[in-house]
Amino acid sequence: MRIMMNSTQVLYFTLSAYFDTGVIKYLYFIITMSLYICIVVTNVFLIVVICMHRSLHEPMYIFLCSLFMNELYGSTGLFPFLLIQILSDVHTVSASVCFLQIFSLHTYGAVEFLNLAVMSYDRYLAICYPLQYNRLMTSTKVAVLIAVTWLFPFLAIIVLVSLSSSLQLCGNIIDKVYCGNYAIVKLACSDTTVNNIYGLISTFFSIIIPLILIFYTYMKILKVCFSGSKQTRQKAVSTCTPHLASLLNFSFACCFEILQSRFDMSSVPNMLAILLSLYFLTCQPLFTPVLYGLKMSKIRNTCKRLLSADV
Repeated sequence: MRIMMNSTQVLYFTLSAYFDTGVIKYLYFIITMSLYICIVVTNVFLIVVICMHRSLHEPMYIFLCSLFMNELYGSTGLFPFLLIQILSDVHTVSASVCFLQIFSLHTYGAVEFLNLAVMSYDRYLAICYPLQYNRLMTSTKVAVLIAVTWLFPFLAIIVLVSLSSSLQLCGNIIDKVYCGNYAIVKLACSDTTVNNIYGLISTFFSIIIPLILIFYTYMKILKVCFSGSKQTRQKAVSTCTPHLASLLNFSFACCFEILQSRFDMSSVPNMLAILLSLYFLTCQPLFTPVLYGLKMSKIRNTCKRLLSADV
């Protein structure tokens, strides 16, 4: 083990959350592979449907397409890595791959929250200002919102990973099944004040502000719904229900991950702790396309026409 204690020269990390499962690992591999295939197929299918049908070239569906692309991005940052580790007998990962995975998973989470915030803003304009919607949500504004949704998290997480990779580490054992930024920071034997402050700042801009924006827009939407017509309420319910369900699922999943990372989970069964840490990286990419595909009539009807034409 080439590790220089009290130095930054850590060449690889050991993932200690894995345990010997014998031949059952092949069952875990098949289940994980099946989940990944389902995620890829459903998200790619809906992206293709939205891109190929001009009737879906509206801001709401363009933002949805961005959301589906992010699900693919986050899943690809996790599942191939998990599949390799499940079959491996030595659960180690090089430092460069570990930091690359941290960058991928953290940008996925930040893009998800920002994308959901942009979608709530779009629904706010569509429901509260229906007659002015086309003037307020122009193609230029859509492009700018999507660019900010992706570029800001990438720039913010590059700084986060750079700060973590420059820390002096006194160990190389990560108590997880994948690499996490806070797990690296906990290994530091140098001052982590800058890392902690920047982590709070990036969390505020990537998570707290989007959640505040979502809360504000939905308060306005609810106000219009209670004072509006039955048709307005039905429109709000049909378009906002999948968005709210997706938001709540991802928010709870992130809470599970934060609890699992920050607090002692030794009293929790090992398998349950692993499932909780993987929840926000597996359930959201799996359920988001199904949720929107089933709940949004325009996507559902387009998918039905496409499938029936193939048959």
